[in-house]
Amino acid sequence: MTVVSESVSSAVSACALAAYRAAPTLAAAPDAAIDGALSAMAGYLRAASAEVLAANEADIEAATADGMSAGLLDRLRLSPERLEAMAAALELLASTPHPPRSTFVRDLPDGLKLYERRRPVGVIGANYEARPNVTVDVASQLVKSRNAGVLRTGGAALGSATALVRSVIAPALTDVGLDPAAIQLVPTPDRAAASALVSQPAHVPLVILRGSGDTTRTLGQEAARHGVRTLAHADGGGVLYIDVEADISAALDLVKNSVDRLGVCNRLNLLLIHSDVYESLLPQVDTLLADLGIALSRPPHSHPIGHEWALDSAHEATVTVLPVSSAAEAAEVANRETSGLAACIATTSEKTAEEFMDAYTGTGVFWNATTRLLDGFKLLAVPETGINIDKVPGPRGPVTYPDLSLRQYAILPT
Repeated sequence: MTVVSESVSSAVSACALAAYRAAPTLAAAPDAAIDGALSAMAGYLRAASAEVLAANEADIEAATADGMSAGLLDRLRLSPERLEAMAAALELLASTPHPPRSTFVRDLPDGLKLYERRRPVGVIGANYEARPNVTVDVASQLVKSRNAGVLRTGGAALGSATALVRSVIAPALTDVGLDPAAIQLVPTPDRAAASALVSQPAHVPLVILRGSGDTTRTLGQEAARHGVRTLAHADGGGVLYIDVEADISAALDLVKNSVDRLGVCNRLNLLLIHSDVYESLLPQVDTLLADLGIALSRPPHSHPIGHEWALDSAHEATVTVLPVSSAAEAAEVANRETSGLAACIATTSEKTAEEFMDAYTGTGVFWNATTRLLDGFKLLAVPETGINIDKVPGPRGPVTYPDLSLRQYAILPT
């Protein structure tokens, strides 16, 4: 159990209480106010771009001096292009319809009617690492779902996140008459703040956990001890299986398109190749990846087959390769050895593709399409709060605003 100092605990508790007190203004807000706040965030993001980029550059300089890896620096970095993409995503979210607050289910005896209603959770926490864009992604999803929030990011991105909350999120809420205190940012870089965040069941009953696997799993266990529920995104790593009947040129394009960014969870992590084409195809894959500055980890492996290279800052420019005898074996290896985030089969055979897709149990399965598409915005045209890979009922895959609500049954007279 992490020891949390009194100062850190007090800082997080203050954020939780402020968000809790502000939550009713969001819960009762009309659709026009919610969407107006999101549109205003897009405008402030463009207007405050110089301030946000300056804060981000200071974060980048400090992280570089601390020896942060290239992949993690890429996740930390903002640019005019990335800010514009964030603004466009906010505008798209603002124009996305709200789910109905009440839906008729059926008639009951004695002239009664049953309805299913959607209610916000109240306050949702979010713990994430050095990715400033996640500050806006999560805050916008919380606002769209009418939930207040307490955000806690790693110290490397705290300057960028502070600028985003202060100059983008808070004024946008104020402009439409909503309480800006509804979105709180934990002000301390102390890592113990994450433990404090999952220890506030009275004010923050649900926390979204994003980050490295071991840290996230530990926080999930700590949250359970305090009676706090979590939506965890602990592990990733995309799988690509190249079948004996694959179009080799297209398969190589899939390899290339799956490693355009190395510090993300849905990148190519494990490459499985049918044993009948393994020896002939491996040199082509090796050359392609070498030209991109990426190494192949070949059998025999000195690490677990599903080792997630995106979390290995010293070796993130690596892809594991392994021969398999069939699509069934490929799916079995992916199920057994990886997190179950996403897997792709490259083949021209519909029968083989269906065999693989029926056997793979993970969150996303793709046929001749890169696992990089497993992303809330790319799949659902809205930002995500994270990708949940739980193997139990509940929101699975990219978690977006319709998932952040509670179901309530209401019985009314005719």
